[in-house]
Amino acid sequence: MITRLSVTTIWVKDQNEALRFYTEKLGFEIRADLTRGDFRWLTVGLNGQPDLEFQLAAVKAGVLFTLEEADQLTSIVEAGRLGIGPWKTDDCQKTYETFKSKGVEFIQPPTDRPYGIIEAIFKDNSGNIMVLSQDKPR
Repeated sequence: MITRLSVTTIWVKDQNEALRFYTEKLGFEIRADLTRGDFRWLTVGLNGQPDLEFQLAAVKAGVLFTLEEADQLTSIVEAGRLGIGPWKTDDCQKTYETFKSKGVEFIQPPTDRPYGIIEAIFKDNSGNIMVLSQDKPR
């Protein structure tokens, strides 16, 4: 029986750049950074949520992908067709302003939605689309 999700993957172009983005701009903490040969297991997580990690996985040809598949996945990521979220926040406007001041690229500022949330949409440095979400008081 499955009991929980422990690691999920975010595909990135460059693991070092992604690590800087997620730690320095978004405030994640490094959970694992292990290298074995050409493979690097790199995970980050949110403070206060120790049971969930995000693998910052390099898109490259090898065990999982052919060269053609790796190129296709890179194109999909860069086009903003993959992403993760929504990331929850208690104050979407404040988090938006903090992230924006650190150079995070937003494609939508905080917007009040009729389905009960305020959301902003941003990109990571690989092109992945991320949704920042705040529940509105009921």
